[in-house]
Amino acid sequence: MTNLPKFSTALLHPRYWLTWLGIGVLWLVVQLPYPVIYRLGCGLGKLALRFMKRRAKIVHRNLELCFPEMSEQERRKMVVKNFESVGMGLMETGMAWFWPDRRIARWTEVIGMEHIRDVQAQKRGILLVGIHFLTLELGARQFGMQEPGIGVLPPER
Repeated sequence: MTNLPKFSTALLHPRYWLTWLGIGVLWLVVQLPYPVIYRLGCGLGKLALRFMKRRAKIVHRNLELCFPEMSEQERRKMVVKNFESVGMGLMETGMAWFWPDRRIARWTEVIGMEHIRDVQAQKRGILLVGIHFLTLELGARQFGMQEPGIGVLPPER
């Protein structure tokens, strides 16, 4: 059983209105057909690239360090793809929060659940370790449709 937090009326304070507006806009956007959401997410990432110059330089430098053999043109393309993924990650967070199960199931696929089922049949516990990618919210939502579970994170710094 999960202890759900109680809603705090303090969250209705005007300082949070912009956040609520953003959540409302995200809810509206993810009601659109998935191909439109995909294009909007990638477009949002490209827009962010234009305004987040410092972050783009960090991404570019990391690519230089990790892939010294890669051409400058390939690295630039990879920076753009990275930002597109970040934009799409925001859309996928909205999808995970607001889509009904049937829509999640239509656009996602779980591969390898038989391994989980095999361990369950042996009455053994399971600890899944995930990586904090942009798809974390959507993956957790899809997994939660298959099996009950909880996610744990270290405290924020």
